Amino acid sequence: MPKLKTRKGLRDRIRVTRNGKLIRKHAWKSHLLEHKSAKRKRAFRSDQPVAAADRKQVRRSLGV
Repeated sequence: MPKLKTRKGLRDRIRVTRNGKLIRKHAWKSHLLEHKSAKRKRAFRSDQPVAAADRKQVRRSLGV
């Protein structure tokens, strides 16, 4: 069976911690920021874990 290829776009967006957790950036911080409150934009800075429903598929795509 051939090796699985890593999904390169996903590799750039998600990092794996030492404990094996999948961490992603928060969405909605790229454009149209003028009408969003400062508090909301600050909250977008924090990293988020990948949702439990998506973890299996993301791990397979990353080859982890």
